[in-house]
Amino acid sequence: MAEELTNEEFWDERYGGHGHGHGHGHIWSGNPNAALVEEISGLTPGTALDLGCGEGADAVWLARQGWKVTAVDVSGVAIGRAEQHAVDTGTADAIEFQRRDLSESFPEGVFDLVTSQFLHSPAEPISERILRAARDAVAPGGTLLVEGHAGPPPWAPDAHNFLPTAAEVVVTLDLDPAEWEVQRAAEHDRQQSAPDGTVVTRLDCTVKARRKA
Repeated sequence: MAEELTNEEFWDERYGGHGHGHGHGHIWSGNPNAALVEEISGLTPGTALDLGCGEGADAVWLARQGWKVTAVDVSGVAIGRAEQHAVDTGTADAIEFQRRDLSESFPEGVFDLVTSQFLHSPAEPISERILRAARDAVAPGGTLLVEGHAGPPPWAPDAHNFLPTAAEVVVTLDLDPAEWEVQRAAEHDRQQSAPDGTVVTRLDCTVKARRKA
């Protein structure tokens, strides 16, 4: 009987590299997401929550900038690689890795930065509940950064999963203007490798908001 993979099983299999032409090596570049670097470089480091940390490139970059990072992913395979990446880069003391399914539980506490970079599953975009939990985890004076794909990939233009625009993410976040300042909400092009190895242009969106102190 065929059953749909859970989020954890899907991502463990993805990070395991089966059928993706990656062997058993890392599936991402090892570099931090460009949007994170661009939007966060000027901020004073504090505590950060990295949602969907994958193999840990963003968490390691944040730690190197002086952030104290809590990094979460549903995939135990990814967390294992992320922990090794942190050890290899001398940043392990600054990062706490947690394996958890955000649709079931969310890290406690508040953070000076909450970042969600491409926290999509193949079946659905980041959920309203997770987005609002991310919003609520931002400390006064802190920053929320949500980066995602705005629409289907060029190699699957009829993909059925709905990927929201920046404006739609802002609506979903339901930010109280008395409490929040939206600093950026925009789409932008990004170069990405397609499954066949060719480089294509993909439309992504960035939403950055600051909770007033």
